[in-house]
Amino acid sequence: MALPRRLVVILLAGAALAGCGFKLRTSQPLPFATIAVTPEKAGGVAGDLARYLGDVVRPVAPGAGGEPPEVILDILQETREKLIVGVNASGQVREYELRMRVNFKLRSAKGAELIAPSFIEQHRSISFSESAVLAKEAEEALLYRDMQGDIVQQLLRRLAAVKPANVAPALLPAPAAAAE
Repeated sequence: MALPRRLVVILLAGAALAGCGFKLRTSQPLPFATIAVTPEKAGGVAGDLARYLGDVVRPVAPGAGGEPPEVILDILQETREKLIVGVNASGQVREYELRMRVNFKLRSAKGAELIAPSFIEQHRSISFSESAVLAKEAEEALLYRDMQGDIVQQLLRRLAAVKPANVAPALLPAPAAAAE
């Protein structure tokens, strides 16, 4: 009995994806076991990042119990802006640009700078209509939440790319001497 055409197409598509190395994105392995995210009680990016990392997050305060964190991620500033980018002939706003910018730095528990003060910025455009003000406010909140999620993902990729600073060059094995 011949296989149905749909099943053959699905099997061929699956084989093509498997053959090209496609795989779903998984969580990034971090080069450290524990991290502190400051400000600890703030919402926004710091709160989302702390929730995403879960058990890896430790408090900065030494008396808080448990082991101190290996690295500290300082969220220096988180700003949201709403700029007018389009108006109609009568001067009424028709389009806004939403911007979200997060300044951060990463340092070791001993104070060594692992990522210099940097920023991540996201932009989104949103149209505006006086007849749908409540819907546009809800859309704006959704766009800010989306930008915040994108910034958290970018931060995680940058954290995963950090080279461990606690391996001193003297502890690395010496290169083998070339035979003469």
